[in-house]
Amino acid sequence: MNFASLIAAFAVPDDSLVEQRVPKKLMLEQGAPTPADKRAIQDGIEELFWVAALKPTNIGVPAYRDETREYLEIELLTAVFRGDAKAARLTELVHRAIPYPLLLLSAHEGVCTLSVAHKRWSQGETGKVVIEDLHCSSSFQPDASKSEETAFIASLKLSTLPRESLFVLYQGWLDRVTAMAAAHISGVYTVPTASEQSQDLRDGLEAHDRIERELVSLRARAKKEKQMNRRVELNVELKRLEGELARLGERLGGIVHEETRIK
Repeated sequence: MNFASLIAAFAVPDDSLVEQRVPKKLMLEQGAPTPADKRAIQDGIEELFWVAALKPTNIGVPAYRDETREYLEIELLTAVFRGDAKAARLTELVHRAIPYPLLLLSAHEGVCTLSVAHKRWSQGETGKVVIEDLHCSSSFQPDASKSEETAFIASLKLSTLPRESLFVLYQGWLDRVTAMAAAHISGVYTVPTASEQSQDLRDGLEAHDRIERELVSLRARAKKEKQMNRRVELNVELKRLEGELARLGERLGGIVHEETRIK
């Protein structure tokens, strides 16, 4: 997988570039809490590459500190996962292994995903950093064949994001990842312009995922149900949830009313 065009989309300064391979040994030591995770890393990661380290000194954005977290730099990494890898688990393990907030571009079976996760101090272990909710964009083609993919990639440019602090900057990328996940459902890529819109998008995506899981469960139950009256009840409930899912998809496309303008 060639990440060159995607890395270029971030337009990070040359003096932020690291361009070093991350050894699996580091992942095995820092990011593998169980033997199963060690096997997943060993067998599933083809390559992990450290692209850039974004710091106040090279991007002109102040560090961020409060009682919850400390953001001194943001790392840009790429990962290539093998075909039979458990990509979702490996993505989480990479984020857990590195104490700084990550922009992780991962490739699996010919498609790419950008994942982000805010990090905070652990409440149980002094000095240890843990991830909060992990957010992943929908999968997209590196050559951006769809309009929403093109808009998403164009919106990643460093100079177009808020620059009050590294935390605010990282939140800007998280908002774009959330917007891309919503665009996979609605077909429209729009970036939140306010924290309320960002939260509404995340809430809407969680509700969409919940309803999809309920539909999978109900369809399985309806298929096995032998009593006709109970099957009718299940089918009525399926229709209701399908309608709710469709309305939610429309709502996701309308949360941010103005489509992102890429300059």
